[in-house]
Amino acid sequence: MSEDREESGRQDQSRKKRKTARAAASFIVTGVLLVLLIVVSVNIGSLKVSPSELFRGLFIKRIDDVAAIYDLRFPRIVISLFAGAAVAVSGVLFQAVLKNPLADPGIIGISGGAGFVAVLITAFLPVLYFFTPLFAFVGGVLAFFLVYSLSWKGGLSPLRIILTGVAVSAMFTGLSDALNAMSGGTSSGVASIVEGNITQKTWEDVQTLLPYVITGLVLSLLFTKMCNLMSLEDKTARSLGVNVNLIRILVSLVAVLLASISTAVVGAVSFLGLIVPHIGRLLVGSDHRALVPFSMLAGAFTFLLADTIGRTVAAPYEVSASIIMSVIGGPFFIILLRRSKKYAA
Repeated sequence: MSEDREESGRQDQSRKKRKTARAAASFIVTGVLLVLLIVVSVNIGSLKVSPSELFRGLFIKRIDDVAAIYDLRFPRIVISLFAGAAVAVSGVLFQAVLKNPLADPGIIGISGGAGFVAVLITAFLPVLYFFTPLFAFVGGVLAFFLVYSLSWKGGLSPLRIILTGVAVSAMFTGLSDALNAMSGGTSSGVASIVEGNITQKTWEDVQTLLPYVITGLVLSLLFTKMCNLMSLEDKTARSLGVNVNLIRILVSLVAVLLASISTAVVGAVSFLGLIVPHIGRLLVGSDHRALVPFSMLAGAFTFLLADTIGRTVAAPYEVSASIIMSVIGGPFFIILLRRSKKYAA
């Protein structure tokens, strides 16, 4: 009997070591791929520089081509990295608090609500442009409240959340499209939010995005243990002395913040917050202490990859990263839906 226990213990330790090694390898490989993708993305276009020229132009002496790339390409690369990380982590947090593997800020309407308020501010109060992310956060909270309250019927049903979220998202998206049409489609700020276009983003947009996103990402790292507790049944968590409702509200607010801020700058991006967390669980496991930081890395890589593909697939024209994510994410969502026994009915 004792020998069986020892053998079982050794097998458990062996499995843990393999999981740890796979997680570490996933972090390293994703990080390397991200660096390589940044180098490739920098050189897509009429101006091309070698890595050594790029380094010299950035840190040693002025090189005209590097200066042009720095002003034109680097802002959208930085925005892609941070917005991708924010949306991916937002998806992780929503899936944790809603206990719904199909939750995504774009699908459940958060991005739609945030985008609509951002369009309102951009169209009618451009003097408040710098504060657009804060107003977008209010819109995201409103959308989340609508989805949460309309889905409540003696409890939360994951399927009702998805269906209600789709309806709320369609409503806000329609309102945003209407405002864009009413402005004649001539307002570049409104159009960029509605269409998810980051072509003309500048360092001012980077300065608008970064403080909020960094704050949200830091908070998400602090809430990883709470997310692990949310994976338990509510009764079990309460028996451990956990205030489930308070944790759900706090984590939800961080998730809404990340999704809303990103939407205010890059527009609504669907399926990114769905795809990355599922890939993360396959590679690093369901422990949010590893899943959240990996999702930051993988989300940054995925969104920058989508933007890079959009810049090359129809050159010299561009396809927005949000469209690329929709084309990729739609089939992914259908596959997940078909594989999930819970939603098969």
